[in-house]
Amino acid sequence: MKIYHPQDIFNIAVVGHGGEGKTTLVEAMLFDSGATERMGRVEDGNTVTDYDGEETKRQISIGLALAPVEWKNKKINLIDAPGYFDFEGEAVAAYELCDSALIVLSASGSVPVGAQKAYDYCSKHGIPRAFLVNQVDKEHADYLKTVAALGTKYTSAITAVQMPIMQDGKFTGIIDIIGMKAYLFDGKNMKEAEIPADCAADAEGLRETLVENAAGNDEELMEKFFDGQELSTQDILKGLRAGILQGSIAPVFVSAAAPNIGVSELMDEIVALMPNAAEMPGTEALDSSGNSITLKIDASAPFTAHVLKTIADPFVGKLSIIKIVQGTLKSDMSITNANTGKPEKCSGLGVMRGKKLINVGELEAGDIGAVAKLQHTATGDTLCSTSCVVKFPPLDFPEPCICLAVGAKKKGEEEKVFSGLHRLEDEDPTFKLVKDTETGDMLANGMGEMHLEVINNKLKSKFNVEGELHDPRIPYREAIKKAVKAQGKHKKQSGGHGQYGDVWIEFAPVPDGLADFVFEDKIVGGVVPRQYIPAVEKGLKESIQKGVLAGYPVVGLKCTLYDGSYHTVDSSEMAFKVAANLAFKKGIAEANPVLLEPIMKVVVTIPDEYMGDIIGDLNRRRGRILGMNPIDGLQEVTAEVPLSELFKYATDLRSMTQARGTFKQTFERYEEVPAQMAGKIIEQAKKDMEE
Repeated sequence: MKIYHPQDIFNIAVVGHGGEGKTTLVEAMLFDSGATERMGRVEDGNTVTDYDGEETKRQISIGLALAPVEWKNKKINLIDAPGYFDFEGEAVAAYELCDSALIVLSASGSVPVGAQKAYDYCSKHGIPRAFLVNQVDKEHADYLKTVAALGTKYTSAITAVQMPIMQDGKFTGIIDIIGMKAYLFDGKNMKEAEIPADCAADAEGLRETLVENAAGNDEELMEKFFDGQELSTQDILKGLRAGILQGSIAPVFVSAAAPNIGVSELMDEIVALMPNAAEMPGTEALDSSGNSITLKIDASAPFTAHVLKTIADPFVGKLSIIKIVQGTLKSDMSITNANTGKPEKCSGLGVMRGKKLINVGELEAGDIGAVAKLQHTATGDTLCSTSCVVKFPPLDFPEPCICLAVGAKKKGEEEKVFSGLHRLEDEDPTFKLVKDTETGDMLANGMGEMHLEVINNKLKSKFNVEGELHDPRIPYREAIKKAVKAQGKHKKQSGGHGQYGDVWIEFAPVPDGLADFVFEDKIVGGVVPRQYIPAVEKGLKESIQKGVLAGYPVVGLKCTLYDGSYHTVDSSEMAFKVAANLAFKKGIAEANPVLLEPIMKVVVTIPDEYMGDIIGDLNRRRGRILGMNPIDGLQEVTAEVPLSELFKYATDLRSMTQARGTFKQTFERYEEVPAQMAGKIIEQAKKDMEE
């Protein structure tokens, strides 16, 4: 593959809802450009960009994949992003790599959630975008209705530049709205033809909108338009390109990727209308003094690149996917990691096409490449030349919203499992492995059940070790509801010195739970010698780690040592520790012990139409609704919900709201578990202890 300059490079993220034909479209582009000899099929598991075993098994995209194609002396770096929301982190990386986005949706007459989310993300982050209405060859497909639905949703931004020719329900050609020319498909190529009479009126209507939108992005063109002068093709292209770059125009293209109709014409439109790398505004970064600077795409400037994805390959090792912002990267070049301050050697430079690494000698600014075996580099890091050390701000990946416990399927393989998971953690910033110090569970945090299942399955395929997912243990607590006094007496006689410790302790709840443990010494007259009182406190501190109900830690407890006795010879610190433990067990059992559960504050953000369903569901989860607020055209519902009811809430919320809902949860406090539930929890805990 030859070296391309920034003005000849187009970085396009192919995004949208799952199942709309994104991977098939990329496959057709690879084939039409000559990068592959035949088109693979998702159903057959032989596409270039869905190469992972989990992707071929599930027939969906799971990770972003790169597919550079060369088209008419231009390079189009296609970034195939997953459409399923469990893999949202991969889409974020795709948006960071791209200069513009192609939002793919089928000709269903409506705008799916994935397309809406993609448009909103592009709009928020200033990414130029276009729509591709795909699958127009399907039964009941309706291109004009889909364009109308887009227009209703996004008003004047929607500008159709192509229109399908349908004959007897079959997709037979394309009308180029800019030049008002028709092209019919003869089985291999498109050939120019007359615009069919039954399409002419619709095509004219779309062209009126197109000309008006193009003129609206240039003052000179606007004057021409209002003077009644006809805009030339060059005028229209100039206005459209300006509008696309500013984000005020989203052009609409058409194709049927599976039978490969209109795909070559789509690539023509991409290089004619979409912005190239050199046209993009600068990227914000921090210089060595921490000052904000703007870096423009410039091949002659000192080298700077952003690491936007890491691939953990058990055979090749670690691959770092980078976008070069400035300068030129050459193989064997010495570079610096600005985040770690450590030097790196670019020993293996290439471009990825699916899973294949194509070695190249150098890459210029604006291009996307892959560097093998960097020792001290992770996703989000900045690589640069030693003469110009700058740092890009950290990437904003979505936070995990589901948590399951993970362990080894076979005893003794725990170390291998966790080692493999840590490798996968490097690869996926939305997956986090955390140890719960209280329950001892290793917790896998991710974006959904499918996400965690895929991570677990990758353990076996990549590292030949099997993990097991299950619900985490809830960190319950125990507390008492009334004050009691209890004696703990430890007396043991054996050969030589015996053991003797005797204490009277009052156990009481701490008012308003202001502290987990309070110890008070009220000994008078030396009935318990001063040297043994710390041992009593230590014995109690150890005892509260395991309550009498189900072995959970006891909280909100005040212990007052007020009486006792000792033996001049047989008393010892150990004896008084044991005595304190005996008093604890006896006293807590008589003080109306109860089980407490963690309560989480949950903030759910949803479209207005789902309010009733969400509130009803939160109530079923024993939640308490605290308030509702409108925010950015959505509704924000705040509630308090027991943690035990929330483990798979991410999946349920996605299902209830067609993936439009999001939520965040934070720990709020502990509350008493309802009696009927407490009994079951205690019974299960006792069974677990016996095992």
